Amino acid sequence: MDYRNDNRVVLTLDAGGTNFVFSAIRGMERIGEPITLPSNGDNLDKCLSGIIDGFSSLMNGLTEKPVAISFAFPGPADYPNGIIGDLGNLPAFRGGIALGPMLEDRFHLPVFINNDGDLFAYGEAIAGFLPYVNQLLAESGSNKRYRHLLGITLGTGFGAGLVVDGNLFIGDNSAGAEIWLVRNAIDPDCFAEEGASIRAVQRVYHSYSKHSHGKPITPKDIYEVLEGKQEGDLVAARLAFQTLGVVVGDAIANAVTLTDSLVVIGGGLSNAWKYFAPAMLSQLNGTISRTDGTRVDRLEVKAFDIEDEAQRARFLSGQQQRVSVPFSNRTVEYDPMKRIGVGLSRLGTSHAVAVGAYVYALAMIDKKR
Repeated sequence: MDYRNDNRVVLTLDAGGTNFVFSAIRGMERIGEPITLPSNGDNLDKCLSGIIDGFSSLMNGLTEKPVAISFAFPGPADYPNGIIGDLGNLPAFRGGIALGPMLEDRFHLPVFINNDGDLFAYGEAIAGFLPYVNQLLAESGSNKRYRHLLGITLGTGFGAGLVVDGNLFIGDNSAGAEIWLVRNAIDPDCFAEEGASIRAVQRVYHSYSKHSHGKPITPKDIYEVLEGKQEGDLVAARLAFQTLGVVVGDAIANAVTLTDSLVVIGGGLSNAWKYFAPAMLSQLNGTISRTDGTRVDRLEVKAFDIEDEAQRARFLSGQQQRVSVPFSNRTVEYDPMKRIGVGLSRLGTSHAVAVGAYVYALAMIDKKR
């Protein structure tokens, strides 16, 4: 079903460690201006009251009743039942907080809560990267189409979501696609998020930098050093993003070995694509060793950078050919190039999450009819 023309309204929430941003969505687009309130993540009563106030304010500004509340919230959590576990960036949540049931009792609406990485992937699968790539293939004359999408978010943390043939894969314990916990390629005793996050980029830069900055440096600052927009250590800046690319590439390689899917990347760090993507693609298209030292391809498939014009062209063209059918005069089309594309969010991370939340709620409601 095409939800772009759906007139139903869903209330959503972008839950950050500092602020909560509330929005009303109709037809995959925001209605009016969002409402921003402090998260008060260290005080449970204030935090929960703020969530109620935010959704109440949205409802008071609408001329029609929404059909659901649907949003992303940090984990660990029992997402299907709306129960939030012990959170790091919202420390007031401890011991299991029944957030979903509380909102259902208060607003008498169905409430759907998911992980932000899941909803990001879902939004990009519905209206972003997945249809974009399939449209490119159609326009190029290729018969190949993709149905699965791994979504990666790079920012404060290292998140992921997986959409399989139009369905969001959550897992049996609301713990599907938790890529942040795969092994770190550079420091195998650590998990990948220690090398694929804002803090990781900052740490690598400071480890190698010989430049004295007068303020705490951010990944945006490090990016601007490479762009020549501010002073800094160019070598350390390159190493910071190259290291990010190695860790992210290795983690994605482990994931797509199982998913055999397109990969879309969002989050604040994705803005530095041109500085980490080459190292990431080098990992995906690299080799891995047998015990006798000989090398084999890391992946069964070839990974292409969709943001690079030349690589995108090769991805779209494949190796189309015709082969003969034995004992027949017929020929059939054959493309022996197994390949995936890796690229950037087409919707923007925040909007992709909102689209994912909106469509997820409507799909669940429609499924129960």
